[in-house]
Amino acid sequence: MNEDFFHEPVMVKEVVDTLLINKKGIYVDGTLGGAGHAYQILKDTDSFLVGIDCDDEALLFAEKRLAQFGKRKVLVKANFADLAEVLGSLNIKKVDGVLLDLGVSSRQLDKPERGFSFNFEAPLDMRMDQSLKLNAYGIINSLTQGELEKIIRFYGEEKMAARIAKAISQKRELSPIKTTVELAAIVAGAMPAKYKRQKIHPATKTFQAIRIAVNHELDNIQPAIDSSVEVLKTGGRLCVISFHSLEDRLVKNELRALAGGCVCPKDIPFCVCQKEAKLKLITRKALRSSAEETEVNPRARSAKLRVAERC
Repeated sequence: MNEDFFHEPVMVKEVVDTLLINKKGIYVDGTLGGAGHAYQILKDTDSFLVGIDCDDEALLFAEKRLAQFGKRKVLVKANFADLAEVLGSLNIKKVDGVLLDLGVSSRQLDKPERGFSFNFEAPLDMRMDQSLKLNAYGIINSLTQGELEKIIRFYGEEKMAARIAKAISQKRELSPIKTTVELAAIVAGAMPAKYKRQKIHPATKTFQAIRIAVNHELDNIQPAIDSSVEVLKTGGRLCVISFHSLEDRLVKNELRALAGGCVCPKDIPFCVCQKEAKLKLITRKALRSSAEETEVNPRARSAKLRVAERC
């Protein structure tokens, strides 16, 4: 087991203050990771916790980190989009709160053999769940140039997506692109000179895009939120932490949609849609990390916490 899997969780105080409405309730950490939030939830309450993660290493580490809490927790390998099914298999019908931390563990990014980072020479992988069939190598070497461009432009918000996709396509015609360092060099070589002088590595956005595509990260957000809402008790809380604009936009829009009531045209004299609000927004604007936290943990600078309550 990797003892270094743990990374500093963000906005722990804010999560504890907004999520823990019942000190003896049932809570779900849908993105367990290094178990930092889960540890604090169990430490501060007498609650029962269900921890979910698709990464085997994360689950092994979390099992050891949370061992002191005995039978007050159960850890399950699954995708957070399948949260409702996981609870059903445990015969749990309703819970007091759900936490979804959409950030990627820095330990996943920094472990060379996982193939997430261009800082290490490693095979192109990027799978959080090692049982997934398609990895980064498959995406880079099998998708069309047009498909690659769309992924890099949308998921990476990369303006140079067309140039990067063309460079990748040309290189793989000669031989497959196999490693992280090789891919990073191709991306950097496709960039105009001014992009190479920026603070972040020119391949950063492309690697983010490929990672998101491999793990279906954005595709799983709406199902995870919808599943969470369905299992919450009345008055139960949902906390979602996001780290980049694509995630936060999806979270914000889905929470607002679930907090909305009737959608009938205003000129209709009575409601025919029968749509009722499922959530009440606790945070109209996302909460941000404190200056004290960001000074200690720079990763927290981009974190946004949105909280809603089940009606």
